Amino acid sequence: MTHLHTREAATGTGDRSRPRAVLPALCATQITSWGIVYYAFPVLNPEITADTGWSSTATMAAFSLALIVSGIAGIRVGRIIDHRGPRTVMTAGSAAGAVSMVVIAAAPNLPIFFAGWILAGFAMAATFYQPAFAALTRWFAPGHVRALTIVTLAGGLASTVFAPLTAALADHFTWRTTFLVLAVILAVVTIPAHALALRAPWPPAPPASADIAATPKDVVRSRPFLLLALAFMLSAFAMYAVVVTLVPLLLERGYTTSQAAWALGLGGVGQTLGRTLYATLARRTGTTTRTVVLIVLGALTTAAFAIVPGPYGLLIAVSVVAGVVRGNLTLLQATAITDRWGTTHYGRLSGILSAPAMTASALAPFAAALLAPPLGGIPQLFALLAVLGAAAAVVALGTTVRTRT
Repeated sequence: MTHLHTREAATGTGDRSRPRAVLPALCATQITSWGIVYYAFPVLNPEITADTGWSSTATMAAFSLALIVSGIAGIRVGRIIDHRGPRTVMTAGSAAGAVSMVVIAAAPNLPIFFAGWILAGFAMAATFYQPAFAALTRWFAPGHVRALTIVTLAGGLASTVFAPLTAALADHFTWRTTFLVLAVILAVVTIPAHALALRAPWPPAPPASADIAATPKDVVRSRPFLLLALAFMLSAFAMYAVVVTLVPLLLERGYTTSQAAWALGLGGVGQTLGRTLYATLARRTGTTTRTVVLIVLGALTTAAFAIVPGPYGLLIAVSVVAGVVRGNLTLLQATAITDRWGTTHYGRLSGILSAPAMTASALAPFAAALLAPPLGGIPQLFALLAVLGAAAAVVALGTTVRTRT
């Protein structure tokens, strides 16, 4: 006889060391790391291409390569954190991030530019959400959902803080000098924060619950894990393709650049709002139900963009709802391992689970640009993306973990 895995087993029990400095430090470093290593590039890319003569396709390929490297390297990073804690790897990642910005700033040619972004990919793997989630899940379990929510709320401010700051710096300096200034900010904020705030003893991994005892290899090879990875990959591809093509969609429908930008920006507000709602959603729904519902809602908002040409206020509403869904999906992925297999091997399993989704999100902008013309336009692309989202929801139906008696 089998029974569904319970939320209590997933989150674990017992006392945990909760060093006070960890949460504020990770909030600050997530804002800074995401803001500089990720969000500065889209702001500076037009100036980069204009100054160097490199094609936008080439520079975007370098950035996408960084995301792919991050997804692959994240598997090893998660394993290191499981065994040794986050301090060394996140501090080293901060240093690598600062060096990568310097390499990019000084790049005399595309090969060096690519090398800088490859190094940035390793820095992303060691400093972005996944290692922070691994740290918080071990230190704050079983109340880790609140900690994860707080850090992702802070991370959501990265573009709000650093996109305008980057633009302001670019108004006064070249793109190379701007990257150098940002490299200094990154080093000053994140290296000491990770080195000093993450010094607390790393608590031993809690033993796996008897009804779900399995090695990491067993989990990774299991049907629920493989289906979950596929569902997140399809959902991530659709979600990021929508984000990067929303502005072109609205421009194609006759809206101004300012209107399109506001629609995209207000979606970010919805994303922040969505993260505040996740804890309540988690208390009131089962793991598989929550996964399926959120992915379905993502598909429905994508379909709404495909079939609703206006009015503008309605499109704004759809964008905000889509942002709410994206915000919840971030926390859904952060808690997917603990909800099903506990915290024992969280870092390793989370790194493996996130790698396909990270790769899909990196490839989504290029794939969207390639698919839209043969499909007949961006609305048709959104319809296809909605179908992919629906397929992801169907796949997610098979992710329930059945436990031992």
